[in-house]
Amino acid sequence: MYGTVSEEGRVEVDFIYEPPQQGMEDDLILLRDPEEEKLVDAIAAGLGRKRVGFIFTQTIMQDKKDYNFSNKEVLQAAELHAESGLKEWVTVVVKLEANEDGDADVHFEAFQMSDMCVKLFKEGWFVTEFGEDDDPKLSKMKKEVVVGGKDVKEVDNDFFLVVVKIIDHQGPLSSTFPIENRNNLATMRTLKNHLDRTKSLPFVKRIADFHLLLFLAMSHGLGSDVPALAECVSTETAVPEGYQLLIESMANTS
Repeated sequence: MYGTVSEEGRVEVDFIYEPPQQGMEDDLILLRDPEEEKLVDAIAAGLGRKRVGFIFTQTIMQDKKDYNFSNKEVLQAAELHAESGLKEWVTVVVKLEANEDGDADVHFEAFQMSDMCVKLFKEGWFVTEFGEDDDPKLSKMKKEVVVGGKDVKEVDNDFFLVVVKIIDHQGPLSSTFPIENRNNLATMRTLKNHLDRTKSLPFVKRIADFHLLLFLAMSHGLGSDVPALAECVSTETAVPEGYQLLIESMANTS
């Protein structure tokens, strides 16, 4: 998740980048692409944004009524929090729960990994191998830790979670362009359709979509120019005519 952090520590999320990934019933493997992430960070910087958190989905198949995160999810969340170096880093879980009609109800819950959790991860206290008989609501430690006045080597995952209140806010970006790294990849035809659909808007508003900017950055060597386009979006200033002509020309090759 990318957004801003206020002086008071309030995190606002304005867009979500989806890296290549492989999702399983009880696990999420991120197939991270360092070069693509560099482009994403450069676009975010142009937009005046930075990485502020991690979001993942728990499937309907996961019966997690008695805990919030599994041991694998705690480990992954702690790793990304530690990597960020951001104290205010937020982890959001999207829960899909079957309702009486057989459809899925969607719930969002936000947490921060506790300072203790991140510290223990950095110092290598977590057991990182999981067995079939392990209780998913408990995280195993390599050495005993003190929880509730007791020395234990298995810690309830909820011990590591700090609840964060969720408040809606209206961000400056749209999110109608196809999302990266999904099965239905965007094409130049997609770009043309998007520009045609938004032709009544100023050009800077037509490209005010992170997923579109990333598509442009990965198309025909435009990567080094897109941060400048992102800055136009951030400051709501006119896009230089040369860039506009180039993007429209790309769209017309479809």
